[in-house]
Amino acid sequence: MHLAELTYLGTVGLAGAVARSMARGLPDAVRLRLEARPAEGLMPGWIWLHAVSVGELLLAQGLIGLLRDEGHAIHVTTGTRAGMSLLATRLPGWDGGTGRVTGGAFPLDDPEGLAPFLAARPGAFIALETELWPNLLRALAEAAVPAAVVNGRLTARTLARGGPWMRQAARRLSLVAARDAASLEAFHVLGAPRVALGGNLKADLPPPLPLHGGWNPLRAAWADFPVVVAGNTVEGEEDLVIAAWREARDVFPELRLMLAPRQPRRFGEVAARMKALGLAFRRASEPWPGDPACWVPCEALLMDTLGELAAAYAEGTVALVGGGWTWSGGHNPLEPARFGLPTLIGPGYDNFQDLVAPLREDRRVVVVNPEDLGSSLRKALEGAPLRSKGMAPLPDALQGTLARTRALLKIVLPRPRYEMHVFPETTG
Repeated sequence: MHLAELTYLGTVGLAGAVARSMARGLPDAVRLRLEARPAEGLMPGWIWLHAVSVGELLLAQGLIGLLRDEGHAIHVTTGTRAGMSLLATRLPGWDGGTGRVTGGAFPLDDPEGLAPFLAARPGAFIALETELWPNLLRALAEAAVPAAVVNGRLTARTLARGGPWMRQAARRLSLVAARDAASLEAFHVLGAPRVALGGNLKADLPPPLPLHGGWNPLRAAWADFPVVVAGNTVEGEEDLVIAAWREARDVFPELRLMLAPRQPRRFGEVAARMKALGLAFRRASEPWPGDPACWVPCEALLMDTLGELAAAYAEGTVALVGGGWTWSGGHNPLEPARFGLPTLIGPGYDNFQDLVAPLREDRRVVVVNPEDLGSSLRKALEGAPLRSKGMAPLPDALQGTLARTRALLKIVLPRPRYEMHVFPETTG
């Protein structure tokens, strides 16, 4: 065992022992991982697919459906309470009645936490983006279980602070399907032995699930109104978005707003801020009025729910994608762009450069500075249809990522446990 791995093993082993001795007093997120177990009845050769939280779970759904249809048994793990909530609602659809897709919490990366999963004898481990767990990867290698990272994303900052344990973990990977050229080079530098360009799976997701029936009265009430859908806003951006929306209302007095903060922990804070600013709004987490007349005086909808934003973009006229006005990382602009909505983002989109570049070239996305957001929103509204006309093809550069990733995974996947069959599309 490498010295870095030995040091890490001792540290997390001690931390795990302490955590188990005081489990009742720990936060839910920690207890969730302490109690993690694989599904019962998994046959040897199952695929362990790990997606750390909500965004990664949604990113994985196309791959889950593809592997399921090929006859693989898949157990999906996640590491957050929000991820577990989404998993509970989406698993039935991902499984499609086949009994092949199960899910649960991701364990602590210590011997006791990993033991039940390793005893169930997985045939391969696939992680989304940058999940490099040293003990898990070492144990999988010792058991001759191949491990892969798909949609691999590695920034220069992460590379710089990744110590010897991270380098040693990367060396144990059987495959990295990198999402962009910069990440490909970074994984090479980190020491991963086999790295190839797979592309960004965000560009190849299945269509989002339809919104629930409660949306119908809102659609009827707002049918003739332009609507701004502001998604994935981070701290400080709600005030900016609301100010721009109010500025645009000088020209479009019936303009409505749908606002979806990125982090669930901020839902209450944003609701309080909207109230303080005097907005007449409703919360999506509360009961939905069945009478369209109740929605007419409502100026805004606070989307304090999980997993609905991608479909809600189709209810809008113009989209604002947050994360780039008060932060430098940005968020996914593909969701509204797929519906053909004019989409405005901030200048900070470091984590999505591979998506923004072809979308800007195709005039699907406009980068706007914070001080220009109000005027840019007015301009976008002037030429936009009230609602999306349906899914629009993406630029050629963003197509085929799921097929490329699946082809790369050929070297790590076991033989399917079941006969290959194509099921109705239920992967959303």
